[in-house]
Amino acid sequence: MSEKFMKYAGYAGITIILVRPRIPENIGACCRAMKNMGLSRLKVVAPEAWDPVRIMKTATHACRDVVEKIEIVGDTATAVSPFSYIAGTTARMGRQRQMVLSPGGFAEKAVTLCRENPVAVMFGPEDRGLENEDLQYCHNLVHIPTSEFSSLNLAQAVLVICYELFGAARPNQDHFQPRLASSFELEGMYDQMKEVLLAIDFLRPDNPDYWMNNFRRFVSRVGLTAKEVKLIRGVCRQVNWYGEKRYADGLAEKKKKDPR
Repeated sequence: MSEKFMKYAGYAGITIILVRPRIPENIGACCRAMKNMGLSRLKVVAPEAWDPVRIMKTATHACRDVVEKIEIVGDTATAVSPFSYIAGTTARMGRQRQMVLSPGGFAEKAVTLCRENPVAVMFGPEDRGLENEDLQYCHNLVHIPTSEFSSLNLAQAVLVICYELFGAARPNQDHFQPRLASSFELEGMYDQMKEVLLAIDFLRPDNPDYWMNNFRRFVSRVGLTAKEVKLIRGVCRQVNWYGEKRYADGLAEKKKKDPR
């Protein structure tokens, strides 16, 4: 794939995020998988062991540029905050793990979106994968189907996803995509929504985050633009203003009736 086309498609800007990886050699192997498929942006969240020498053993000298540009961050929220579309890989299914795409389905969507939006895909620790707390930031989950033995090495999983992304990057997929809201913008909206919904007794105060997950799943299906997030936050501000005004008017009316 030519450098000119990769710049046009935005494909090379897709970021791989490894969340709490345990083994440095696996980080190096992921760098090698990415390099094979033309990707170079890697973030590593809170690695259990960080050893550049061990990483380079499996990355090989050909991938030194990928290794040297690795960005280390302390938590998942910080890692995903710049991105407008985030996917997370999962081997486990359940009620809290919905909106699941195949690797190919994810790749088609990601390659189209990445022309106008920053895109990232997350992979969890080798021994247990991504936690629900990590997946709450995801617009979609990606499940790699396997036979009876479903334990993929971290680098194998990265290679499968990168291969699908590479294959999905086609020049004839020239559809306009608006700028989606970043994770940072969405989290600000969710915080404001939760505050307002608690104030009007729509959410149960004992576990508001559980009920907010329904809104998160809805928004993830729709894919809000930055402009739409501003619109929703404006509505929340107006609801909050009206509630405070009604409360103040009620106090004033009560004082008129009972000046004591």
